[in-house]
Amino acid sequence: MAKDKTIYTCNECGGTTPKWLGKCPHCQAWNTLIESIAEPAGASKNNRFAALAKTAEVMTLADIDATDFARTPTGLDELDRVLGGGIVEGGVVLIGGDPGIGKSTLLLQALDALQRAGQKTLYVTGEESGAQVALRSRRLGIVNSQVQVLAEIQLEKILHTLQAHKPAIAVIDSIQTVYSDQLTSAPGSVAQVRECAAHLTRAAKSSGVAIVLVGHVTKEGALAGPRVLEHMVDTVLYFEGDTHSSFRLVRAIKNRFGAVNEIGVFAMTESGLKGVSNPSAIFLSQHAEPVPGSCVMVTLEGTRPLLVEIQALVDSGGPSPRRLSVGLDKDRLAMLLAVLHRHAGVACMDQDVFVNAVGGVRINEPAADLAVLLAITSSLRGKPLPKGFIAFGEIGLAGEVRPAPRGQERLKEAAKLGFSVAIVPKANAPKKPIEGLTIHAVERVEQAMEVVRSIG
Repeated sequence: MAKDKTIYTCNECGGTTPKWLGKCPHCQAWNTLIESIAEPAGASKNNRFAALAKTAEVMTLADIDATDFARTPTGLDELDRVLGGGIVEGGVVLIGGDPGIGKSTLLLQALDALQRAGQKTLYVTGEESGAQVALRSRRLGIVNSQVQVLAEIQLEKILHTLQAHKPAIAVIDSIQTVYSDQLTSAPGSVAQVRECAAHLTRAAKSSGVAIVLVGHVTKEGALAGPRVLEHMVDTVLYFEGDTHSSFRLVRAIKNRFGAVNEIGVFAMTESGLKGVSNPSAIFLSQHAEPVPGSCVMVTLEGTRPLLVEIQALVDSGGPSPRRLSVGLDKDRLAMLLAVLHRHAGVACMDQDVFVNAVGGVRINEPAADLAVLLAITSSLRGKPLPKGFIAFGEIGLAGEVRPAPRGQERLKEAAKLGFSVAIVPKANAPKKPIEGLTIHAVERVEQAMEVVRSIG
């Protein structure tokens, strides 16, 4: 195969140059040249992407026969939940996470389960040898596995293997180690990652092979490489969790075949990752008796309601009191403290305020506002909230308590786990009573505080 000519294209003006320069010769911008492949002379501009799909005629939406995508279960229920039901033929999944979090372990377990279910699988490793992968499988208790393993980092050889063996599911571990002979830059560079991911995506769409790409992450926790990498693939998963804890979360950030923000919960054991069927137990501390500064809320992660304990500690501070939150929005905490002072008369101006979501979970929805304020007030006054108490609701700057989406599901989950008292926004109050759950519907922050005093 003739090697294509490498050129450098400016991000600003689109001009090209045959060699890399610090400054673009066309627009004089600095550090804007990115390595790419020149199109062969006389070739159509779109020939390079011809493998994406055959030429199709223009049709109206009403005339298109739309059927749901067939899914292949991976054998791991929590992973299937995040994927939207299983692996989709020709789908491309990108999974990222910190080193040692368990990405390779999870995928090796999934490939073995798929292979035992009759699917042809391929594990392409660029970071380990075949012997290292075999040793890890034995440590996980996977014996006599027929998963095919290829230790290779050259893109062209990987594509040839995919074409020759025609697996149903292939894992590339990791995309940052793969390089193409068509580019001169090192593996892991922006050009290499973008080009290799594009070729593998085209191969998946044209052949029907489902491909899972493992991606490295930066120190900030974002996927390394160009952001276009996340746009190319069908599904983006993030592996979250503290390496010092046995629990791991797999979160769907993007999913063309399922719900986003869906999470799967796993526990790391000696025999690998095991799904956790009742994840709410992870995020609830086991107190023998109610303690000050603790309030349980019901949050939504995708389609799953989860009970999470919000803990607050209010202590006397110096001239510059600190505001620290873990697992919650830091900027929102300062706003909530201002609302608490203005509308409920509870002042924390000279107090250090620390807020934490138990279990390492990250809560991004504003429905945690009411639970945060109640936990802070409980810690400040040194009085615990009643046993079996939950709360959720968004707080506005005017002191109003706004409704949370799918409030009925949240309340039913709380009742199922034995909670007996709830403070919720008035708009979330159910029309029919929920057995075993006493519900107090409020419209404002001060009403919520009065209810807590009356039932405390």
